[in-house]
Amino acid sequence: MREIVFDTETTGLTPAGGDRMVEIGCVEIFNRVETGRHFHCYFNPQRDMPLEAEAVHGLSTVFLSDKPLFSDKADELLDFIKDAPLVAHNASFDFGFLNFELQQCGRTAVSMHRMVDTLAIARTRHPGAKHSLDALCVRFGVDRSHRVKHGALLDAQLLAQVYLELTGGRQIGLGLVADAGTVAVQKSAGPNIGCEPRPARPHAPLAEELERHRAFIAKLVTPLWDRFAGVG
Repeated sequence: MREIVFDTETTGLTPAGGDRMVEIGCVEIFNRVETGRHFHCYFNPQRDMPLEAEAVHGLSTVFLSDKPLFSDKADELLDFIKDAPLVAHNASFDFGFLNFELQQCGRTAVSMHRMVDTLAIARTRHPGAKHSLDALCVRFGVDRSHRVKHGALLDAQLLAQVYLELTGGRQIGLGLVADAGTVAVQKSAGPNIGCEPRPARPHAPLAEELERHRAFIAKLVTPLWDRFAGVG
C-alpha cells in the first residue's frame, strides 16, 4: 500500500484570510517502509511574509521572491501524490491550504476521504499526553536534533517515522494477544505497545496496474474459468 506523508508551511493560519502556502514536503511510504522518494518545493506567495510566520519557519519574502508559483508545480505535485492516502499532523490545516491552492489554479481539490490525521490518532492512542510533533518524536525516540525551525520536508520525514510508530511500529512481531478489545503488538525491541486494529482505508489499483493486469489476462490460453462458463 502506497501512502504519502506531507507537511506545509504557510504565511499564516487561514487561506480565507489571504494566507498562502509557501512550502510543501511529501515523503513516500510503501507497505510501511519509507522508499526514499520525496517531493519538495518552495512557492512564491505573491505577498509579504508576516514576521511571526517567518519566525516559525525562517522563510522570508526575499527568499521566496524568485521561487515558482504553486500553479507552476501543481501538476508535478499531483503526479507525485497520485491517489494515495495523505498523512499529515493536524491534517485539516494542511488539506485546507493544499485544496485552496489547487482550486486557485483550476485543479480539482483532494478528497477529504484520503486524509489521515496523526494528531487524531495520537489523541486516541495516548489521551492526556502531549501530541505535538516534537512531543511524539520524544515519545518514540525519533531523532529531531536537527530540527531548529519548522520545515515542510524535514517535518514530513520526522512525521513519517512517528506515523509508523503510532500505527504499530516499523518492526512488528508475529505474536498478537487479544485483551479487552485491543491488540498487544510485540515489537522486536522495546516494550509492548497496545493499539486497536487500524481501520481499512479507501484504496484502489492504479490505472497502470489495471492495464498490466488486462494485458496479462489477454495472454492466457484457455484459462481455467472458461471451462466453467455457463455452468450452474
